[in-house]
Amino acid sequence: MSERTLRGKVAIAGIGETTYYRHGQSPDAEFKLALIAILEACRDAGIDPREVDGFASYGGDRSEAVRLAAALGIRELRFSNMHWGGGGGGVAASVANATAAVHAGMANCVIAFRSLAQGQFARYGRGNQAAVVGGDDAFLAPYGLMSPAQRFAMKITRFMTDHGIRHEALRAIAMASYHHAQTNPRAVMNGRPLSEEKYDASRWIIEPFHRLFDCCQENDGAGAVLAVPAGRAKDLPHRPTYLLGAAQGGHHRSAAPVHNAPDYASAHFKTVARNMWDMAKLGPGDCDVVQAYENFTGGVLLSLVEHGFVDPERANEQLVLENLLAPSGRMPMNTSGGNLAECYMHGLEMVNEAVRQLRGTACNQVPDAKVVAVLGGPMVTPVSSLVLGTEASL
Repeated sequence: MSERTLRGKVAIAGIGETTYYRHGQSPDAEFKLALIAILEACRDAGIDPREVDGFASYGGDRSEAVRLAAALGIRELRFSNMHWGGGGGGVAASVANATAAVHAGMANCVIAFRSLAQGQFARYGRGNQAAVVGGDDAFLAPYGLMSPAQRFAMKITRFMTDHGIRHEALRAIAMASYHHAQTNPRAVMNGRPLSEEKYDASRWIIEPFHRLFDCCQENDGAGAVLAVPAGRAKDLPHRPTYLLGAAQGGHHRSAAPVHNAPDYASAHFKTVARNMWDMAKLGPGDCDVVQAYENFTGGVLLSLVEHGFVDPERANEQLVLENLLAPSGRMPMNTSGGNLAECYMHGLEMVNEAVRQLRGTACNQVPDAKVVAVLGGPMVTPVSSLVLGTEASL
């Protein structure tokens, strides 16, 4: 029996994105933003948009596949998929689902995308505004736990306390993203550098996210990637980027309600990371670049630990700024600015940056990058991550 795997079977042939806007500043509707990003991904791949026959997304994306197909003049829609869960937990899963559809023969040319215009709809980071709450919120709202920052802060505080991790580690994560954004013209924080003094003087949100710069942006825009069979990608304009490994889900009772999970101080990647590395036949030491989803810097800390990039007992010495910077850091991370400083497109922009690194076209290029990991949104459930590589990594 042949091995069941996506490793090397499918390639990302095109990437696309809109201009990234600050919250509420997009001149275009969310659906139009999705179309622009998809058309850009098709143009980048040298593929007629009417050849697209599938879509995959996540985070409750409102740009439905059937509407996109009609607007693009697609000849035949063969696949449409939405990953359950909130925020960026599904970013890698959407790409994996798109590639799985291609490999299984359910479709030939599938777009994974995210469109987001928080200025036109409710903001993700805002607490529940309903007069009556139910479910988990009924146990949390009376005690003031309403926003994601408040809910996740409790887990991060436990983890940092247990392992003696200082706030300087979170500061290094934030500063690396802002540093990379200064050479990325797409980044919303381009031209707004961050210093240690500015970070330390910024206002508290909630401990340990006691700095404004520990929290992701709020943005309008869209991003897309185009997946095709590996064999076809070799005939297209760009050097192919292959999916090496992907996984989604969560470990035992990771979604237990009301902060009642037995493994409380977790980003929920423990089994996901293992499955991803198993498919990729690689480990964290094989990666040249990391793109780690930042809803909050503390989530990055847990994510890096659970994927094996950081030893929690050595986090204070490993998570220092010089280690995280391209091109020469030991673990270059979020090289376009990430969710903190490029834009908050629920992590899809990080997949685009991973592809640019492997093509050798990134603004903060890591020399001869062959393998890039994309770690999806931590602490939600389910979560997902993936590994991409060049032909040399197969």
